[in-house]
Amino acid sequence: NFDHFQILRAIGKGSFGKVCIVQKRDTEKMYAMKYMNKQQCIERDEVRNVFRELEILQDIEHVFLVNLWYSFQDEEDMFMVVDLLLGGDLRYHLQQNVQFTEEAVKLYLCEMTLALDYLQSQHIIHRDIKPDNILLDEQGHAHLTDFNIATIIKDGERATALAGTKPYMAPEIFQSFVSGGTGYALEVDWWSLGVTIFEVLRGWRPYDIHASNSVESLMQLFSTVSVQYCNSWHKDLISLLRK
Repeated sequence: NFDHFQILRAIGKGSFGKVCIVQKRDTEKMYAMKYMNKQQCIERDEVRNVFRELEILQDIEHVFLVNLWYSFQDEEDMFMVVDLLLGGDLRYHLQQNVQFTEEAVKLYLCEMTLALDYLQSQHIIHRDIKPDNILLDEQGHAHLTDFNIATIIKDGERATALAGTKPYMAPEIFQSFVSGGTGYALEVDWWSLGVTIFEVLRGWRPYDIHASNSVESLMQLFSTVSVQYCNSWHKDLISLLRK
């Protein structure tokens, strides 16, 4: 419970409350503690997503994920105690105009590939891979976070919900929404990772997509726009991103 931790300082504000650095009193190990206000969760109709995230995180653990170690609640808040990562997220570094080297981005790509491979072995679609949700530790390694809209699919099942952040969502997700098609599965996370890696390398995304774009216009965009890759990138990296 809350008494097992000493609050050291606040480091940010999440969707439903603050995030603090905490130290577990018996082991002196450091973590990040996320506060989630119950009333705000109810008002925003996010209770189902919060419980889904907890359910998923309680059953998984991987070196390149932001892992959940403890969870508990009081009358007002729910608390998630997770890995403490102090290197900032990739979005922050992009906003600071950091010029990532190709070697650094290849490392992030490999680490996220291992994380995704693990998630897919657990039948989990993350559905929101983007620079905002990739955190760096103090050694510069990448860790995937935020399972708020993740889902679990069993063998042969397909997801159909229009879920994600538009600029990073795969065409199959929009197609399923427009035509009521066969849905989508684990492969949509690879698309999101490809868009993310392109953006981290280039400084902008391969497609000029914004939250205000209609789904119909996006389907037309995917069929007409040709992605321009940087000539200085290694040919194997370009080949991988094309896939």
